[in-house]
Amino acid sequence: MDTLLLNDWHPVALSTQIATGSMLATDLLETRVVLWRDSGGVLHAWEDRCPHRGTRLSMGSLRDDTLTCPYHGWTFGKEGRCTRIPALPQAPLKAQVNVYHVQEQYGLAWVCLGTPAHAGPPAFPEFGDAQLRKVWCGPYDVRSSAPRIIENFLDMAHFAFVHEGILGDQQHPVIPDYSVEAFDDAEYGSGVWAKQCHAFQPQASKAATGGSDIEYTYRVVRPLTAVLTKHPPDSIREAIALLLQPLTETTTRAWIILALNDFTSSDDALRAFQDTIFLQDLPILESQHPARLPLTPGAEVSVACDRMSLAYRSYLKQLNLQYGVIR
Repeated sequence: MDTLLLNDWHPVALSTQIATGSMLATDLLETRVVLWRDSGGVLHAWEDRCPHRGTRLSMGSLRDDTLTCPYHGWTFGKEGRCTRIPALPQAPLKAQVNVYHVQEQYGLAWVCLGTPAHAGPPAFPEFGDAQLRKVWCGPYDVRSSAPRIIENFLDMAHFAFVHEGILGDQQHPVIPDYSVEAFDDAEYGSGVWAKQCHAFQPQASKAATGGSDIEYTYRVVRPLTAVLTKHPPDSIREAIALLLQPLTETTTRAWIILALNDFTSSDDALRAFQDTIFLQDLPILESQHPARLPLTPGAEVSVACDRMSLAYRSYLKQLNLQYGVIR
């Protein structure tokens, strides 16, 4: 397993999906995970596997802060230790479920399967801005590697073709030059960013009433997390965070959080707009071959407007990412 991702935090569910006394099954890095909330409201993340015969614990029951396996009725308390074996009441209780680190932030549950290399999830400072409205979109399941999805998010040259009439116009396909740098600051942490990015967009957002030239800043703040900030004329900075849950090397669940200066459109309307954009990207992402992102020199042809994409690939190589890429 890739230790870089094993020791990072990954989004796995909306916090609101896990009520007190309920369980939710998911997957992360080819590992079955069960999330459950105890009677005190505390969230837990365990391997969704009974250590006896490998059955999913999420198929069983949760009562009185105890999970019961549906296969042989073995029970497990808050710390993941077996508390009862019905078939052998006097047997020593040595069985232990694997317990993972879990946090809640930005309205999401985040899990780290290994030893956390960071105190918490990636930086998304716009989430704390009271002037911006927050809307959760997705999740979207994609048959592609997570790095491919991040790279698509950073790419502006596809706007005129994949998102024509919304984010792009084939009569305005040219991407002006922009700058790419590494960053290390208190607000976003460290990573790579592209600034002074400009693109003509017929409808840059749900609230837009006409085409305009939009300035963007893209930041990659963790290997599988990117934040796009938009700088609309005569308005405050808005942001879109792309947060990825790698299920396997070539299947990914994408979570998106919008932080917008739009207090008029309904949540459903804003989600529908984002759904339209992502579902236009989906067949492109799933068609790319290989599904894993090539980091080998010369594997794909790049041009000047791919500068941010190349910086992202270099960033992944520097971090020695192995999962979801070809090295």
